[in-house]
Amino acid sequence: MQLEIIILAAGQGTRMRSAFPKILHKIAGKPLLEHVHALAASLDAAKISIVYGYGGETVLASLSHLNASWKEQKPQLGTGHAVMQVADDMGDDAIVLILYGDVPLLRKGTVERLLRCTEGGDLGLLTATLADPQGYGRIVRDEAGRVLRIVEEKDATELERAVTEVNTGILAVQGCRLKNWLSRLENHNAQREYYLTDIIGLAVGDGVMVQTTQPADVDEVLGVNDRQQLARLERTFQKAQAERLMAEGVTLRDPARFDLRGEIRSIGQDVEIDVNVLLEGHISLGDRVRIGPNTVIRDSELGDEVEIFANCVIENARIGRGSRIGPFARIRPETQLAEEVHIGNFVEIKKSSIASRSKANHLSYIGDSIVGSDVNIGAGTITCNYDGANKHQTIIEDGAFIGSDTQLVAPVRVKRNATIGAGSTIIRDAPENALTLSRAKQITVEDWQRPLKKRS
Repeated sequence: MQLEIIILAAGQGTRMRSAFPKILHKIAGKPLLEHVHALAASLDAAKISIVYGYGGETVLASLSHLNASWKEQKPQLGTGHAVMQVADDMGDDAIVLILYGDVPLLRKGTVERLLRCTEGGDLGLLTATLADPQGYGRIVRDEAGRVLRIVEEKDATELERAVTEVNTGILAVQGCRLKNWLSRLENHNAQREYYLTDIIGLAVGDGVMVQTTQPADVDEVLGVNDRQQLARLERTFQKAQAERLMAEGVTLRDPARFDLRGEIRSIGQDVEIDVNVLLEGHISLGDRVRIGPNTVIRDSELGDEVEIFANCVIENARIGRGSRIGPFARIRPETQLAEEVHIGNFVEIKKSSIASRSKANHLSYIGDSIVGSDVNIGAGTITCNYDGANKHQTIIEDGAFIGSDTQLVAPVRVKRNATIGAGSTIIRDAPENALTLSRAKQITVEDWQRPLKKRS
């Protein structure tokens, strides 16, 4: 049967104490709702519907790129009422799966087991057994173990509250049956809301069997209601990613101090990652890459045997084989470093290409530049690429030597094997195989006395 998915994402999340809707808060750098949508998309559903409500304009502005049909719930009268907003669009013969926008860690395998529970026309319900079930609706069964109904905690008796099997809210059932039960929901409860959980009792009354399954790990079905829960699920998510990488052969010096907020598209052998490393966006790591502590790498590709020392930031860059970066270096977007390039401490590279074996080891800024191979850039060198309105390019050809404390005022070219004397300001092209410098004459004043502070 065709699968249709409804994601309920209308709640405010008052316990988050935030101006933003709960579903826009992030785990691993991605909104909660986007995690759930990614799961839905992986299931090859014929249709994905998202029911939104609180902060609707903000939600749409942030997540309109998601491939889904958006339905607004206004006013918000409970989970049953939320599903009613999509009822007219449900296929009678489709299996309809209900997910929640604030439950981001649910796994595909768990959902696939749930969908198998619908075979033969049964209703599939995902439950969980919790040591502390406070706040959850309880699963009420008969003496034979068959599900009878779900009771919300605020409506439960003392005996029902002692039950540890709880409702996750995640269920799947045939569309025609779901539409029928939605039309029969009532709001005779403490909140005067239409509970989706009440369809369980209606299903049992109609003789439909309720088949249950549970996740392998209870963290899969935990939602986010406050900042503490958000932090807990963040660490759960990161722990799973760290364990996966270690299983693939990556050395993590401390798995609890590693964050991946994106995707490692390829990873080589014998990669070592030190503590407090943050990987964002799309990352590729070659063989024997070593990443030092307190480093941020975003949307970048690191070739074989690249070594990143401590406290570096690398963004949207390609780093060639055997290159060494840092410590305290910043590689900005659109930078390409070839093989065996050395970029040292407090060096910033922006929108530049640097060819093989070139070095900038200390305290320099290289921006909008093309640097050849075997170039040595001395400490304190600056490419003056911005005139206040436009950016200009600096070209440094193969074998050039740039002395310390040099300003290269773009547009300018330092030709092959040229040498720039320390302390120079270069405003015209420097010829090849020659020394170019600009320097004030040094003088010494004899018998000069340093001023002294007057005493009161």
